Amino acid sequence: MHTQSIAKKEVLVVEDEQSIRETLADLFDVADNNVTTAELLPDALQCLRARRFDIIVTDLRLGGKRDGGLQVVALAGMLSPDATVLVLTAFPDDSSRQASERLGALHFLEKPVDLSTIAQLAGRSKIHTAFSMPTLSDT
Repeated sequence: MHTQSIAKKEVLVVEDEQSIRETLADLFDVADNNVTTAELLPDALQCLRARRFDIIVTDLRLGGKRDGGLQVVALAGMLSPDATVLVLTAFPDDSSRQASERLGALHFLEKPVDLSTIAQLAGRSKIHTAFSMPTLSDT
């Protein structure tokens, strides 16, 4: 009997606020995904160097660094060029939005972000979330 294994999607969540990082990790923590989290820029850069990701969700400001998220986006563009990149920020401004887009972020979202919005954007890239996976009662 031949079974085809489907490669899991690689998800990276970069967020210095623990509660948000855990919530985002829980959103993507489904059978189809491998979820990696990083709190600060050095951790995120190490993760990006270790493997390619399918989706990256990063906060714009990391550990007080105004451009930490932009550095994540820049490195993601080089090391995971096919990844869907979402930038989250509580401090939206046009220059950060433009810089994010120039570096390859597909979406720039203002906090607080509704999880269903993130799930919908992930779904466009064929990445399942807790919102899109069938529950046992659906089967």
